[in-house]
Amino acid sequence: MTRIEVKSVDNLLGTPVSYAYAVKAGPFVFLTGHEAYDWHTGAVDPVVTGAPGFPLYGQHKSRREADFVFRRMQDLLGEFGTDLAHSVRLDQYYPNPRAVAAYHLARHDAFRDYIPPSTSVVMERIFGGGSTISTSLIAVDRGHEIRKIHPPGITSAPTSGYVPAVVCDDLVFVAGQMAHIPGQGLDPRVVMPAGAAWFGIPIRKQTEYLILEKLKPTLEAAGSSLEQSVKAQIYLADIADAPDCLDVWNRHYAGIPCAVTVVPTKSFATQGGIIEINLIALTNNATRRKEVVTADIPGMATYGPCIKVGDFLLPSGLMAIDDGGNVVGNGTPGFEGLSHAGATQAAAIYDYAEALCKAAGASMTKILRAQYFCADIAAFSGISMAWSARYGKQPHPFVCVQTPTPMPAPGMGVIADLWISN
Repeated sequence: MTRIEVKSVDNLLGTPVSYAYAVKAGPFVFLTGHEAYDWHTGAVDPVVTGAPGFPLYGQHKSRREADFVFRRMQDLLGEFGTDLAHSVRLDQYYPNPRAVAAYHLARHDAFRDYIPPSTSVVMERIFGGGSTISTSLIAVDRGHEIRKIHPPGITSAPTSGYVPAVVCDDLVFVAGQMAHIPGQGLDPRVVMPAGAAWFGIPIRKQTEYLILEKLKPTLEAAGSSLEQSVKAQIYLADIADAPDCLDVWNRHYAGIPCAVTVVPTKSFATQGGIIEINLIALTNNATRRKEVVTADIPGMATYGPCIKVGDFLLPSGLMAIDDGGNVVGNGTPGFEGLSHAGATQAAAIYDYAEALCKAAGASMTKILRAQYFCADIAAFSGISMAWSARYGKQPHPFVCVQTPTPMPAPGMGVIADLWISN
């Protein structure tokens, strides 16, 4: 039985929302949805806002935000007896690409010579309307070895500097990968020739490239393989590309169960890049075992299976789709005021998650991290209502970002990517 420790604020910004800003499960620490504001009041520290009459004096605001977030993360990790040097994964969301450069400078100063595998994408907005950076981190106890993997030819741009993959506690964490040569642009093998109208489909080319030229060799360098994959996040510039992307993915992953979350995304680090994938896998000699968990939930509610791996339950991204393939809670056309989309869709998602937990012998009382990708950030009020109706004051370890629209199905308001402990 994995021991869970939670650090939380009972009333986020004075609201009934109970926010878990840190969760420790066994040797792993999850810091989710961190932005540069005070959790009790919503106030932004003067060190971040700068002088009221001269806000452009000093460092860029996004740099000040990032410094604030990393100081707070370092302090929290210290309370658990670990530090930034023992991080194994970073996820970053930005509403403006300009924030990325400032964030990278702060990240280099905070992490020094080791930046863990990272995924950075631009979204429509993040939780705090005035925030420009949302950061989530997974770290491990100091007693655990982190083996850094640098596969030949697979690097990150010097401005970013993250390690392509790390191995820790039987798990391989692979950074978000794109079909590019870092710092140079798209790999020529995926570029459509100028003037060519019919020369393949860009998303198929980039998906295939990522699997064969980035993910597969990275896993092999880490002592793993595609067959050991357990969880992937796929970010797409155009959600209409999902059928072709997943067709390529499923061809390579035929017979390989792997949880998959597909997320609409505004933009990426490379012009012309239309997809980014991060991945978690087991090592070939892992003592943990991968199991597929099945439950009576609608087939179209996810794009992939739910995977149990040791002490983690990793569902594919959950969507509020019913047995008929319809979005739950869309209401009656013309009466949108009765739809309550955030609450009804989140309630359906929690139904599906609980069914998977029951089948796996797990419980939503041990949720470690909840990533909500919403068509409108205002949907979180309904998500929070559904959470409190189901789980009361149980602290909610969430990050919420607003994606571009459309979502995978008309009327869909939220995609939930959950990590749960057994």
